[in-house]
Amino acid sequence: MNIGILGGGQLARMMAQAGIPMGLQFTFLDPKPDACAAALGRLLVADWDDAGALETLAECDRITCDFENVPAGVLERLAEIRPVRPGAAAFAAAQDRLAEKRLFESIGLEVAPFAPVASRIELLEALDRVGYPAVLKTRRMGYDGKGQYLLRQREDLEPAWAALGDDPLILEGWVPFDFECAITVARDAAGNLRCYPLTRTVHDNGMLALARCPAGVDAAMAAAAAEAARRLATHLEYVGCLTLELFAVGDRLLANEFAPRVHNSAHWTIEGTFCSQFENHLRAVCDLPLGDPAARGAALMVNWIGAIPEPVRLLGIDGLCWHNYGKSARPGRKVGHATLLGHDLDDLRARAGQLGPQLASYTASLLNGLMKVSV
Repeated sequence: MNIGILGGGQLARMMAQAGIPMGLQFTFLDPKPDACAAALGRLLVADWDDAGALETLAECDRITCDFENVPAGVLERLAEIRPVRPGAAAFAAAQDRLAEKRLFESIGLEVAPFAPVASRIELLEALDRVGYPAVLKTRRMGYDGKGQYLLRQREDLEPAWAALGDDPLILEGWVPFDFECAITVARDAAGNLRCYPLTRTVHDNGMLALARCPAGVDAAMAAAAAEAARRLATHLEYVGCLTLELFAVGDRLLANEFAPRVHNSAHWTIEGTFCSQFENHLRAVCDLPLGDPAARGAALMVNWIGAIPEPVRLLGIDGLCWHNYGKSARPGRKVGHATLLGHDLDDLRARAGQLGPQLASYTASLLNGLMKVSV
């Protein structure tokens, strides 16, 4: 079976790494000629809406995505010819922060206060309702901290408007969260669902820096997160892996955003579970039985952002799994990750103690805080 993937980045690369042992072949469509998944299949270099490239991609047996901003209209066109999983409706909702927030509310998920903004006057009116601090965001094309501006006081309004005011915007109330977490669920076309354990996440400048499982929450919060993800996937009639990102505030969970694709916060599942998010995504796309998402033990995922560190000392740590995406170094770019495995959280903490001194000081500080969290 040949799987067509819109996008040829590291997510497509890891999907292919999971799928090739299953006998799957891959064709990638990406506007960039240096797309890092190219070594694992056929690469079509073209714009998302290129007619010839889409015609070639439509020869594949199934079609999926590694990038949430592929135009929903392109997916609708392809779906007239081949199964596209997940479907265009999920992408349309995830691509517009306002539509996303309204979707969450419609299925009973709690969210931060929000308001659409299309003018300076609407921004002032929204701030009267939402209050300071708040985050002004572009409604579209925002990921990894892009397209947003924190408003702490009135003096922030003009620079924020100058930076973002050309786009449709949304104002969101600042959430004084205790921590962030993410939940990934796999759903097949028959409606069967398998939920991965809740992951605690730490971001730096809007980008995911660390992810750890177990998350260190009680059973009630873990169950509430899983139920929220199941409710969202079921409502969307979703097929594949979906990740819901959440803010934890006391015993409450507020939905922040969701990704209609495999997700960075669940990269630890490659080695840390019996069936990774990448394999389960492909199983769902290909109408194969879903695999076991249970954790094998404890896991910590560290993103390599900007450049890959020297691996020699780090690879001397037992339980460390290394992933180099084959991408050129560039500030703010995800170029790889490492997953540290332990038998349990105490064992993971001990191994992380060896990892910390090898990291940049800011990442080591984040790591220290994350690993002190009790179960």
